[in-house]
Order: sequence, then structure tokens, then C-alpha cells
Amino acid sequence: MRDADAAGVAGELATFVASLAADDVPDEAYRLAERAILDTVGVTIAGAGADAGEIAAGAVGIESGATTVLGRNDRLPLSDAVFANATAGHALDFDDVALAAMDGHPSVPMVAPLLAIGEREAATGRELLTAYVAGFEAQNYLSRPISPGHYEAGWHATSTIGLFGAAAAVAKLLELSAERTENALSIAASMPAGLKRNFGTTTKPIHAGQAARSGTTAALLAADGATADSRAIDGDRGFFDLYRGDGEADLERLPDLGSRWAILDDGIDVKKYPCCYYTHAAIYAAIGLADEHDLSAAEIDEVAVTASQGAADALAHDDPETGLEAKFSMPYLIGSAIARRQVDLSAFDEDRIDDPDVQTVREQVSVTVDEALPYDSNAARVAVTTQAGEEYERMRERPPGTHDDPLSDDELRAKFRMCAAHAPGSVAIDDALAALDDLRSVTDVGDVLESL
Repeated sequence: MRDADAAGVAGELATFVASLAADDVPDEAYRLAERAILDTVGVTIAGAGADAGEIAAGAVGIESGATTVLGRNDRLPLSDAVFANATAGHALDFDDVALAAMDGHPSVPMVAPLLAIGEREAATGRELLTAYVAGFEAQNYLSRPISPGHYEAGWHATSTIGLFGAAAAVAKLLELSAERTENALSIAASMPAGLKRNFGTTTKPIHAGQAARSGTTAALLAADGATADSRAIDGDRGFFDLYRGDGEADLERLPDLGSRWAILDDGIDVKKYPCCYYTHAAIYAAIGLADEHDLSAAEIDEVAVTASQGAADALAHDDPETGLEAKFSMPYLIGSAIARRQVDLSAFDEDRIDDPDVQTVREQVSVTVDEALPYDSNAARVAVTTQAGEEYERMRERPPGTHDDPLSDDELRAKFRMCAAHAPGSVAIDDALAALDDLRSVTDVGDVLESL
């Protein structure tokens, strides 16, 4: 582990970001970054038509600008486009996650700023990917000393940690010096916000929008010479002090930047279902049980789900009334899994929330916390008892699509096509897929955005 006392955490991280060269990044990391950006663009163009996506674009859509708004065939000023795109990217809760340290969604706060700045600067695909990796490593670096206490205290890490990723990624893409990158990170330390209490509302995806915009603003301010205290992150009354939750920030957990790659070792988990990640293992297990035993809604007597305390804290809507609440409802999602054998984008349409078969199962679902599980575990056990007294049970340790059990390239492309079909504007799907799937070969990011 690094001892960042000499330079300060911001200085240590800034030196890594500013000095990171394209050739330093392992080929496998580039491929993972390509997959992450492809996935994030897909969920963004679908989310552009969701409530939060429409609201975000409408709120800032006063004047036209030079920056592409994904999935809408529209353009806005750079800061507004970043906000609208990042909000849309999280609107469906279908974007990727990284749980080893971040307890959040790493790509959505970074991809919108990178595409916007990349479009403005005519950046290459490789430059974009290098900046993405820098931002990903930054998020991991800054989250480790305060995880999981930060998330347990009620902060939404996608916003509070993600904005540092956006600041680092944009600083890298702008090729800022180490000194100015340090200022960008330290400016960002004054900007974190995002409350878990707002899960299940349009404010949750707005957290991603504000993180992306704030991180971008921090980097642009630093580029123009703005300064900040070099210990704004790790100093007395700095970010770690105020956002750590219970206990002290543990600087011994800081990783060795550039020798240990978080994107390779901890990885990125790609979502198979468009809802809270804490439900995915249970959904997968429930669908498996329903398929294996040909279960119908009418024959269900009881479904007992056992999960972690983190899941219990995040899943606050046992009887959801809206599609957004349903994304954070274990009973509803298990009902959909058993009654419909799937949880897809249509499961959260307002006219499907009260589906009689889904509600029949939902009313029989109970959720219990397994105190033996770590707070942020995604493991789940699903036990089904039928009206005839038959009992079936399945345990799932990890959700599908994790870093060590990833969705295949074909599954990822299929997800992109499904998302693109929900875009409110026209999307040249084949052209976009071809470019994003080989982003390293793109000479001007702006050319890619013309298809989106």
C-alpha cells in the first residue's frame, strides 16, 4: 500500500493521472473500458426517454449548443449536455457497477463528460479509453479508505465518488499537468452530494448527472488556473473526514497506483436486469427455480428471500406504486421473475406494476437479513413453498454479469440493441455498435457521436 502522507492523497493521485501514458494501460484494461463505454452509451440512449432523462434534458434545454445529447438528435451547451447524458445514463438503473470498493456505478459519471470533451477536442478513441481508465482507478483509489462506511452512512457513492472519477478522467483527456490535476481533484472535494434516501425517485439518476457536471466543472476550472487546498481530500475537515461514516479513514488501504489495476483485479460488473443490483442474484435464482419446476403464480404459497443488510437498506419499497419504486422492491422483482420469467425494461412501465400474476407472487414474498453476510454482499437465497407443500431452494452468491462471470460480447451487443430500440430519437445502431466495439481504432470521437 502507498503512504500518501508526503504528497497528500490528491497529489499522489494527480501524479498518476497526469503521467499515465497510453502504453502503460494493459490491453485487457482497454477492452474492459471499451465494453463499459459501449454498455453505458446503450443504457444512456434508452434512458433519454425515461422520466429522469426527459426531465433533465428539459430542465437545461433552453438553448442549442455544440455538444451531442445521446439518443435525442439534439445538442446543448457542454455542461448541460453532460448533465443530461449522465442523468439519462442512470435513469433506468441499468448501468454498470463496481462493488469491491466503490459501492457504486463507475462509468455513468465519466462517460458523459468524456464524450462531451472528446467531441470538443476531437479526441481519439484510445485517448478517451486512457482517460476512462485513469478515472476508474481514481474512483477506486479514493473510495478504499472510507468504504463501506461511506455508503453505510447514507451517501450515494455513484455521486460522491463518481465526481472524482469525472474530474480525473477529464483532466487526463485535457492533458492537464500534475499540479492542475491535483487542483481539479481538490476542487471536486468541495462538491460531493447524493443521498441514498432519494433512491426510487428521479433524483437518484440526477445524482449521476450532477456528479458528471461537477467533476467536469472542477477539471475545467483547474485548466483555467483555479486553485484549491492540496489536502482538501485527506486533511483535517477534508473529504475523508466529513464523508467517512463511522470510524477513521484507513489510508493503509490506498492501492499502489499503476502496479495494481483496479479495473483488472476488481473489475466492472455489467447489469443483466434494469434495477437495483442487490436484487440480481435473487432474480436469477428465482427465474431458475420457476423454470426448473414450471412454477406458476397461482401455486405460490410463500417465497422467502434472504439477503444482506445492504440490500435491506437499499430496497425500501415492498409495495411499489411507480416503476422507479419497483426497481428498489425485492417483492415486486421476485414476483416478476416468477410470474413472467424475466425482468426487462417493460417490467417498469407504469401500466404493468399492478399485473395480477406479479402481485399474487409479490404478496407472498418476505425478505430477511442474513447477519452472517457482509453488509454489502450481493448474495441471496430464494426458498419457494407451493400451495401443495413442495419446497424448492436456490442460493446465488453473485449476480450474473460479474467481472469473473461476464456477459458475453454477444449478450452485451444484444443489450445495446434492446436499449437503442427504446431511444426517443433515431440511432444508427449498426454504425454505433461497430465504432464503440472497437473504440481504440476511432480517430475522432465526434464521428461516433454522429450515429447516436
